[in-house]
Amino acid sequence: VDLKECLQSAEFISSSSENFKILEDGSVYTTSAVSLSAEKKTFTILLKDIQEHVQKKIHVSLVEEEKKKTRHARDTVLKRTKRRWGPIPSVMIENSLGPFPLQIQQVQSDTAQNYTIYYSASGPGIDQDPKGLFYIERETGNIFATRAVDREQYPSFQIICFATTPDGYSPEVPLVHTIRIEDDNDNAPYFTQDLFEFSVPENSKPGVVVGKVTAEDRDEPYTLHTTLKYRIVSQNPPVTPAFSLHGDTGVIAVLLPQLDRELVSSYTLLVEVRDMAGQPFGLCTTGTAVIRIEDTNDNAPCFKQTQYETRVEENRVNVEILRVSVVDLDEPGSPGSGAVYEIIRGNDDRSFEITTDKNTNEGILCVVKGLDYESAKQRILVIAVNNEAPYMLAPHSQQLSQSTSSVTVHILDVDEGPVFKPCHLRLDVKECEEVGTSIGKYLAEDPETGNSEGICYRIPPGQCNWISIDEKSGEVRTIKVLDRDLGEMRQGQCNITVLAIDRNGKTGTGTIQVVIQPGNKNYPRITKTDYIMCRDRKPICLTAQDGDESPYSTPFVYRITDRSLASMWKITRHNDNSVYLSPKGDTPFGTYIIPVSVIDNGGKVGENLVKVNLCDCVTPTECDTGPRGYSNGNVTLGVWAILAMILGSLLLLLILITICGCCGSGVMHRHVTDDCANHNLIISNTEAPGEEVMDHNVIPLQNTNDQGGYGIKTGDQQTFEMVKGRGHTLESVKGGGHQTLGSVKEGGGQPMMDTCRYSYSEWHNFTHPRLGEKVHLCRQDEEQKHSEDYLLSYNYEGKGSLAGSVGCCSDQHEEEALDFLDQLEPKFRTLAETCVKR
Repeated sequence: VDLKECLQSAEFISSSSENFKILEDGSVYTTSAVSLSAEKKTFTILLKDIQEHVQKKIHVSLVEEEKKKTRHARDTVLKRTKRRWGPIPSVMIENSLGPFPLQIQQVQSDTAQNYTIYYSASGPGIDQDPKGLFYIERETGNIFATRAVDREQYPSFQIICFATTPDGYSPEVPLVHTIRIEDDNDNAPYFTQDLFEFSVPENSKPGVVVGKVTAEDRDEPYTLHTTLKYRIVSQNPPVTPAFSLHGDTGVIAVLLPQLDRELVSSYTLLVEVRDMAGQPFGLCTTGTAVIRIEDTNDNAPCFKQTQYETRVEENRVNVEILRVSVVDLDEPGSPGSGAVYEIIRGNDDRSFEITTDKNTNEGILCVVKGLDYESAKQRILVIAVNNEAPYMLAPHSQQLSQSTSSVTVHILDVDEGPVFKPCHLRLDVKECEEVGTSIGKYLAEDPETGNSEGICYRIPPGQCNWISIDEKSGEVRTIKVLDRDLGEMRQGQCNITVLAIDRNGKTGTGTIQVVIQPGNKNYPRITKTDYIMCRDRKPICLTAQDGDESPYSTPFVYRITDRSLASMWKITRHNDNSVYLSPKGDTPFGTYIIPVSVIDNGGKVGENLVKVNLCDCVTPTECDTGPRGYSNGNVTLGVWAILAMILGSLLLLLILITICGCCGSGVMHRHVTDDCANHNLIISNTEAPGEEVMDHNVIPLQNTNDQGGYGIKTGDQQTFEMVKGRGHTLESVKGGGHQTLGSVKEGGGQPMMDTCRYSYSEWHNFTHPRLGEKVHLCRQDEEQKHSEDYLLSYNYEGKGSLAGSVGCCSDQHEEEALDFLDQLEPKFRTLAETCVKR
């Protein structure tokens, strides 16, 4: 097959069938015996150019043909013949010295007995790089090498040998022949690193692994040429060998039982690696390994001096008085050498403090609290030192005791100002104490004399002005009433600085902390005093509050101070600040004003009046609008209640006079008969302008908003009709007679002329029992027959006009508040002219 014609630069050639193999020159041969049947045998040759990313396919079809062979009559079936044509792989020694050309193998075909055979070859080393390394004689088939070969560069060669007749016929399948280059120990092993660095803690036990050195060899693997052995050639410093090296693995381990960093901080090992399993004739290379000994805290710090002396003036604070130093053999700057100082004796009052200077590792002794010469002329301190890291005892060594040093501090006397004793004084003051109350004394002493003579006292300005101090005696008094509920006193305390001045003008300061203690200044009060109790007589919870703090607040004690009311009402405890109030027995309905005293824990009594409306109701809302008070001899009225009743009566009288004056002008001269009631409501469906009614018997309807209906009065009889009740009057359910609201109001059914509306309580007493009985009948009626007479549905007719009625049934005889008719649209003027006389 001509592959060049399909793809010039084919780098990859393959067949889709494993029974056929394609060579680079386009030769196709079978890999096994092939029998062609009547069907065609097809396969595909795939060509690829990897660099250009080009791929081509060649489809090959094999067809059996009947053609007699003249020159190859004996060849009925293609066979692979192997004898001299398939020799074993050739071997060539690496770096061979010749002489060249050097014969390395011969290939020969058995068909040479019948034909004239010419031999040729191609592949790496012949016509591919390295070109010209091998060649094959055309007539004999001998393969020769022209020069030496490096195995590390070319470990083997695969060449293809061809046997052809002079006319180009190939009686033999191309032969793939391998030429292997036999390794020569021409490469010495080498270490993977120029310098190996390891570290190991000092005092490590023998056998502890330090690290591993590694080497490689370019010769053929798994041969003696690459079998390596390691050994330590030398150690620096040349002391007792401290490390061992495993010959096969290159692992370095501790050998010396005592590695002391303070003696030798690092070791340098010269390491050798040799091939040929360490034989003397093997090639070798040396390398370097540096092992650093890590420091551990195996050396305790020690003071350079065991005794120190220093001086300091009394009352000096935050001043450095001494520096101490130590010796530590551990590595400088490491936690094993960092010093930590502490004062273990002589500093009970915490007047001294010692810290570490990180740069010099010295201990800095300071005075942090003023010293008193009069109390002690010198102080002796004992200082100890440790390291930041914990101490580790070295092998075969004894435990060392902690290093200490004593410091004698001489205190120098100076002339100092007076000193308050104590320097911070707390004074507790009861709340609301009178102005000028003495609450204590605050005195200072002269340290030189030990007394308070000649010292005067003063409070600097700019502080809370709660107290004053006597200049001579130091007595402290209040200058205002201390109330925890006012302004700056709400915190309950205040710190006041006091100055003490001696004869020489030296001053000393002290602090007075004034703490206001809570007092019993507030009376306990009941938070809610107005209650409604219904017929279930559920107890009322009374809760009191007291503005004072404990112990002047809860628990509270409640008492009913009126004996007569105490026999009708009782108090039951609920918790510390609440009780339950409930009636005893059958207490009659009415409004009760019950005096209740509440006593707090401090004994202060608060008087309270609790108003309880004991009402015949189901829910308290039924008695909210106007609870009736029973005139019971046991019920007392307060001043405000009496004043409210008087004002209410005057207001009611004024309203009645106003109503009678308005109604008198329109009703007094009208005679109303009993039979005019039927003419009050006129049904009309006409839309024409109505005729003006001038009959004096018709009385205008009065709209009563609180009752939800209209009251109609005609003659001596009075009826009350609901808006949605189709004109039915309220009839008595229990009696068969016609009973009206007027008769109920008067009690005896006496007719009475009344031009005023009925009160809500009269309307409620009339309707409530009757409506309740009607509802009760409706609930018991399963067929809901009773509800048909009372529950009627109406359609919504829209929102009423804000201007009110413009009809002729108004009870206003004068044309007042009708100015809006002048601003109506033209289509409403006809209606306006009909309803109003011009």
